[in-house]
Amino acid sequence: MIKNLYFEDGSVVILDQSQLPDNLIYEKCSSPEELALAIKKMKVRGAPLIGVTAAYGMALALARYQGSRERLDAYFCDIKELLSSTRPTAVNLYWALERMEKVYLDNRGLDIPQISGILLAEAEKMYNEDLTINQAIGEYGQELLGEGVSIMTICNAGALATCGYGTALGVIRSAAGRNKLQQVWACETRPLLQGARLTVWELLQDNIPVKLITDNMAAYVMKLGNVDAVVVGADRIAANGDTANKIGTYSLALAARHHEIPFYVAAPLSTIDMKIASGEDIPIEERDECEVRQLQGQNLTVPAVEVFNPAFDVSPHELITAIISEKGITRPPFADGLKRLFQGSGE
Repeated sequence: MIKNLYFEDGSVVILDQSQLPDNLIYEKCSSPEELALAIKKMKVRGAPLIGVTAAYGMALALARYQGSRERLDAYFCDIKELLSSTRPTAVNLYWALERMEKVYLDNRGLDIPQISGILLAEAEKMYNEDLTINQAIGEYGQELLGEGVSIMTICNAGALATCGYGTALGVIRSAAGRNKLQQVWACETRPLLQGARLTVWELLQDNIPVKLITDNMAAYVMKLGNVDAVVVGADRIAANGDTANKIGTYSLALAARHHEIPFYVAAPLSTIDMKIASGEDIPIEERDECEVRQLQGQNLTVPAVEVFNPAFDVSPHELITAIISEKGITRPPFADGLKRLFQGSGE
């Protein structure tokens, strides 16, 4: 499986996902500012991967620090604020930064090189944890699926969006590994085509059968009886189960409900935000209008047209059949079930 993030020679190396599938390009980020820009420009993307990348950014910040000891706390806060400002919807970003801050505060009496080493070790730990978590999500998720199943998904919640294996695609990988999978229907995911560019590429790398459709074909494919389950990832899940994911997910949830198709959300505990009651409180990122007006720099419409470009939408918990996490399957009522997950996790 392709490696999309690692620390080498004092820099964080990322796979530039904006170049896929045409070019496999790795970019070396030598400062937290460069990492922040990479996240903002979606060279790095996917809620779990964004969180771990930000954690590496904090470690990199301490490794590169040249200022006085008295200024260190303020510098740490400045870098944390810089990284947290990159993508507002994915809660994994804030979860990772808060975890790194706790490690920093627990060790701030040590020499700066020692603190830097401890932060790097914590980022590495988070990377490895994510791999284990995704594999657990995949195993729990495949238990929900029968033989010869056809699954629809949107965006990319795979190895590219995580530290490996994936959440929604982790379920698909585990199902394929048990010879349960017949077909994946990948929605192209406008406007940046994460499904067409990334999910299709990733699944074909693993010889998993996939068929690409435009987003507006999804309901018709369901009507034809060609979909047994919808499995999606998440960028933030509220305490009541309302789920923010890539724009277009809500449409899939509505269509799945109409056609009586189970709709599953696969995500780690770090994506669940128990501090917010419902999806109404989830901040929805709006991105550059040119992402809709253009494709690879070529105009698709009248350049002066006004554009609305939310990157995410929220699927109400009433439309969700189950949430798959590393702790197992949570079914409605989600308010009680998600609370029990965290009681059991010790968090």
